[in-house]
Parts: sequence; C-alpha cells; structure tokens
Amino acid sequence: MTKIFNDPSEFAEEALAGFCDVHSGLVRQVSGGAVRRYRPAQPKVAVLVGGGSGHYPAFAGLIGNGFADGAVVGNIFTSPSAQQAYSVAKAAESGAGVVFTYGNYAGDVMNFGMASERLAAEGIAVENVLVTDDIASAPPSESAKRRGIAGDFTIFKVMGAAAERGDSLAEVVRLGRKANDLTRTIGSAFAGCTFPGADAPLFTLPEGQMGLGLGIHGEPGLHDTDLPSAKELGQELVARVLSESPASAGKRIAVILNGLGSTKHEELFVLWGTVAPLLRAAGYTLVMPEVGELVTSLDMAGVSLTITWLDEELEPLWTAPAETPAYRRGAAASQAGTSAREETYDAGASAAAFVATDASREYAPACVAALGAAQASLHEAEERLGRMDAIAGDGDHGRGMVRGVDAAAAAASDAFGRGAGAGDVLAAAGDAWADKAGGTSGVLWGAGLRAFGETVGNSAAPEAAVLAAAVTAFADRIIQLGKAEIGDKTMVDALLPFASTFGGAVAGGADTGQAWQEAAREAAAAAEATRDLLPLKGRARPLAEKSLGTPDPGATSLAMVFAVMGPHFTTSTTAARAGAK
Repeated sequence: MTKIFNDPSEFAEEALAGFCDVHSGLVRQVSGGAVRRYRPAQPKVAVLVGGGSGHYPAFAGLIGNGFADGAVVGNIFTSPSAQQAYSVAKAAESGAGVVFTYGNYAGDVMNFGMASERLAAEGIAVENVLVTDDIASAPPSESAKRRGIAGDFTIFKVMGAAAERGDSLAEVVRLGRKANDLTRTIGSAFAGCTFPGADAPLFTLPEGQMGLGLGIHGEPGLHDTDLPSAKELGQELVARVLSESPASAGKRIAVILNGLGSTKHEELFVLWGTVAPLLRAAGYTLVMPEVGELVTSLDMAGVSLTITWLDEELEPLWTAPAETPAYRRGAAASQAGTSAREETYDAGASAAAFVATDASREYAPACVAALGAAQASLHEAEERLGRMDAIAGDGDHGRGMVRGVDAAAAAASDAFGRGAGAGDVLAAAGDAWADKAGGTSGVLWGAGLRAFGETVGNSAAPEAAVLAAAVTAFADRIIQLGKAEIGDKTMVDALLPFASTFGGAVAGGADTGQAWQEAAREAAAAAEATRDLLPLKGRARPLAEKSLGTPDPGATSLAMVFAVMGPHFTTSTTAARAGAK
C-alpha cells in the first residue's frame, strides 16, 4: 500500500516535483511533465515518452542522453491531457521534429493525437508511435488493439538511441514501429496495487492464485490460475511469448524480466534462473538482458517477460549507451548543449475581455451552478465509481471525474468573474476539464463541454431548441472522438438515449424542465442496463467477462451528472423563454 502522501489528489504532481529536484542535473520540470536539462547543441528529433503516473521509472525516469528527450506525465494511471503533451513538446522541440511514443490506450491516443494536430498546425513535424506488445490483451489477428506494457521500454530505448545518433524523424519512427512489431510481453499479477489514500487494492486474488495477463494500470489478470512454483511460472511465461515468435525472426533477442512494484529483485533472479536457460535451449542468444523494475504499477506484486527479436538495425540501438536518472548503460556522451529556456505554453483562453450580451451573462450563473451541482455529486460518488471501474479497468474513473469537474467548476467561475457569457463559461470549463483530468473520460468530457458551450453561444440565453442542439453537439463531439456506439458499454450508452429523448421531447413542445427530467431517467436506466453488456472499447475490453454484472462507470457518471445539471440549465432557459413572451 502507498503510505507516504499528503493530499492523494496531488500525489502525482508532488512526486514529479520531487523527482525533478533530486535529478536537477539531468532534467527540469515543465508544464505537463519534464524535459532534459540541456537543449541539444544541434537540432535533433525529440523523442517524447508518456502516459499516466505510477509506472516509475517509466516515464520521467527515462529522460536523458540516448533515451527520451522528455516525458509527458499524467495523473496516476491516467492519460496526460492534450495540453500537457503540447507543452512538453514545445519545451523539448529543437528544430528536427517531435515523436510521441506511448502505450496503446484510448485516452493516450486521443490526447497525444490532439496535441499532434496542434503542433502540426504550427508547422512542427510530429509523429506518433504506439506500443502494442501485450499478447494477452488481443489475439494476433487483432494485434493493433493490444495494450502497451513493459515493451514500452525497449521501443523507447531504440527510438531514443536512433534520435541521439542523428537519425531523421521518419527513420526514428520507422525503427520504433519495427521494434514494436518485433516485441512481445506477457505478465502475471500476485496482488493488486493501492492508490494513495485508498483503503483497499484495485483488485484482490484468492489465496494461492495469480492473475495471468495483467495490465500496468492496476487491471487484474485476464485468467486466474493456481500460483505455480518459480520454475513453472518461468516455463509458462516463456512458452506463451515464444508461441508468438515473429515470422522470420532471428536468434538474437533483448529480454526484460520486469517487476511490477512489490516483487523484489531476489525473486526476479530466482525466476531468471528458469527463464534464461529455457531461452538459450530454444537457440536464442540473450543480448544485454535486463532484470529489475523498469515499467511498474505502483505497488503491484507481479512480473512480466518481454522479448524483442533483434536484427542488424535494432541491436546497435538496444545496446547503445544511455544516461538517465533511472537507467544507465555504457558511457553516454555528456549532455552538451545550452541550458533550457524556462517557458510555458498556455492553450487556454487569454485574459482578454470576453464579448457577450447581457442576456448571456445573466444565464452564465446557471452554467456555473450546473457545474457546481455536478461537482458535489461526483465528489459524493467518487469512491463508488472507482470501485466500479476497478472491476475490469484501472479504478481511476472516480478520481479522474473529480479532478475534471473541480477544474471545470473553477475555470467556469473564473471566466464568469471576468465577464464571460454562458458559451465562454462552458468552453472554459471544458478546456480545464480536459487539461486537468486527462485520460479518455477527460478528453471526452472536455471536448463535449466545449461543443455544448459553442452551441449555447454568448448572444442570448438559450431557448429550448438551442439547449437541445447543445446536447446534440455534446454527443456528436464525443462520438466523433471516441468512435463508440450504443452497445459498446461506454458513456455513449447513456448519452445517446438522453440526447434522443430530450431532443424529441423539446421538438414535441414539452416543457424544457420536464423534457430534461424524462431524458435523465432514460439515461439512468440505460446506464444501469450496461451491466449486461460486454465492453468493446477502452481498458475494460480485455477483461470483458469480468465486467458482466457491473454497470459501466462512464455511463453511470454521465447519467448522474446530467441529472443534477438539468434544473440549472432548464430553469433559467424556461424563465428566459417566459420573459421573452
């Protein structure tokens, strides 16, 4: 259990600040993460690794010569926001382009993708390399859907070394994707990890059992089996990885035996005593293998085995020198260059005066109050939402929603205090939600709120038809980003029934408040009905069977939030409509 913390919600930020202070000779903290202390003397490709916190030494511990140029650091097990990724990229970019590399999780794909679009619009060459090494998370025929786990380390190392020697952006990307195609990982968990401030782990296992096929975000294994001896476990891991040997692969391999947080080095060495002989007996030469904690999951007890099949291109990159706070290999060249500039990059609204009519400004307090109601409701439900999410996910949904709504409520109040109309109040709330919450739900809620605000606008208090259009815009933006459909067991399962019911009732002339209440009841019922669905999207997908019987936490929280927001949105709308008559 994580016992050393102050405010649990600030744990990730405080840990990053402490890390950057300890290693100030190598790294410096920037908005959204950390970068190398010194900028390169000549332009080079900036390799930026990233994801949620809780995986040290991934991700910030890998910043340094021969490895990463920066790390984008989200909250625990939560994707960093698009703004965080953009800020780190701007701090690290030196003129030769940027490549984001990260595990294949929906929130990361969305947020790094949105940051990439913004960088490209500014003329910065940018690429993304996804890691998909987890063989337990999808069959070979769907390898593009696989998660990225400890194979992150190998792919990051190859790309960092290629960039360090001066390869072009296109070449760094090609080599990274090649390394990913030749990397396989399988893991096993013995006990779940515990969030700071939580009184129970994200999952538990029966005595004498282990979970085979773990994730690195506190997800339980895909299959619970009897806990084997070290020899039996080594045989299982090796057999499963070698069963997916790439076609025409060579006989020289990089091997990582990785501890997840609570499994001690001595235990790993015992396991290595089985793994290494089995690999050698299969005809493989082990090239500079690594045994230790390289990609962890807070205090999870578990282990993973990663193999990357090397060739004449990849082996020199795997064995190349590196010097980072957490990892050193060979004699890396000194970090020559100039001291980094202290800069910040603000993606939010400027402090310039807002333009809005008096009517819109009079409606804006209703928007602030709606967010306040959502804030109270989510704080009350945080623990319950987290428990629901932990059944087949990483258990962070409650905390992520609270972080998002807290930031949104504060931003809305600030914008209103500076004279914003209703549309700008909601847009500011959306931007803050996406920035501070991170993750899949963060980017979706942030983008949805912004779309809602843009439709409401700043010229008048919205009539019922405009409010219905705003709900539709919210739903359309979320579907556009998340690509989910009814039946995928996501927030969309509650969102679309709400939007359809509300829009239909408004079009039929129903009272706005009553229409919203009816829609909220439909959303709540639809959210509850997701207990009978198998998830087809997101981190819960690999553990689909375990989620049966539990409603989707994203659908549940959406129905909850929409229900408490309604009286504020519709009361003022009804009053405004009555006043207009």
